[in-house]
Amino acid sequence: MNPVQDETTVRNHGVPYFSQWGSPGWVARIAEDGVDPCGDPQWRRSGFDEPNAYRFWAQRLCGLACLESALDYWGIAHGTRADLLEAALRHGVYRMREDGGVDGLIYRPFADWVEAEFGVCVEVMTDEAIEDTAARVSADTLAIVSVSAEIRRPERPNQERGGHLILLHGRGDGGVWFHNPSGVAPYQADAWLPYETVARFHARRGMALTRPA
Repeated sequence: MNPVQDETTVRNHGVPYFSQWGSPGWVARIAEDGVDPCGDPQWRRSGFDEPNAYRFWAQRLCGLACLESALDYWGIAHGTRADLLEAALRHGVYRMREDGGVDGLIYRPFADWVEAEFGVCVEVMTDEAIEDTAARVSADTLAIVSVSAEIRRPERPNQERGGHLILLHGRGDGGVWFHNPSGVAPYQADAWLPYETVARFHARRGMALTRPA
């Protein structure tokens, strides 16, 4: 599919927001100031019981936070984020490296798992402008796109593109509405940025998620 850029306003209201960490208000302290994520009294909210496992994984689960938003919006039952992680690991969505790091979120295994487990149709995009990805968003379709985590401070120059995932849930007025799992207000939940700004951070990769018929 190669969509034509579409300036029609489409905005899905009420899409739940999920932070990568327990409390959205703790994001800046954790992501920018280096505060211990387990200092957040809500750190167990996502189903983790062991502090070190939470410290290791929470910073890497932007994609699962986006998935939770979509599943909840469409009323599709699912486990905790820790449960989702366990399933994702079984399906090769994340792969442990010998150096102790992680490769992932890997799109194709993610698409296969989400389609089989939740009935959500997932289309992978590997080289697509943000305007064309935004044109896919509809009443039935949301999009997860790869951007730099630096997008949480879009007024600042960025050094990278990609490496972090956000959820697009609307388009219009020359830009997109999105949830950023590691964002800070006003670019955290139901944030809007123009296409040209998002393009600075965008890696031209992502996935379109369409709810079951």
